[in-house]
Amino acid sequence: MNSISDHMNDHLDILFVGFNPSIRSGETGHHYANPNNRFWRILHEAGITPKKYRHEEDEILLDLGYGFTNIVSRPTKTAEEILKAEYKEGREELKKKIAHFKPKVICFVGKGVYQQYSGLKVLPWGVQEHSVVSGTIDFVAPSSSGLVRMKMEEVIKIYSHLPELLRSLKAGKND
Repeated sequence: MNSISDHMNDHLDILFVGFNPSIRSGETGHHYANPNNRFWRILHEAGITPKKYRHEEDEILLDLGYGFTNIVSRPTKTAEEILKAEYKEGREELKKKIAHFKPKVICFVGKGVYQQYSGLKVLPWGVQEHSVVSGTIDFVAPSSSGLVRMKMEEVIKIYSHLPELLRSLKAGKND
């Protein structure tokens, strides 16, 4: 099973970071391709994208200022299959990517992803007090997996803070 390509470029508004690709994403070469994953619906309903995109359109989101990567590149059925060594290597690689590309906001798609990345165990949803890579904002959102037990409205509400955050960042640059 092949890993899927990152969709990244310099100075993205938001870089979305997942655990790792699903088997379906590995098969298709597109992020969040599992039909049970609610990622594309969440982005649209939270006001992040103007329409509900399909996983085949993931690269188009670069034009909107949004990119995609994962802490681990190997596709698996579940995150439980990821090895500690893969997390360690992925954590260091992700830090390098963030420092190089300098996205404004890094949205971790799942608390567990951020816990693996930051080493913190207890953390709130949303903007984190301190970012791992300076000059960026770490934002923690629920996983978009269909296995998540949170109500969809709650998940969307957390993600809906992202457009507000971007507006405030852009407004701050115009002062």
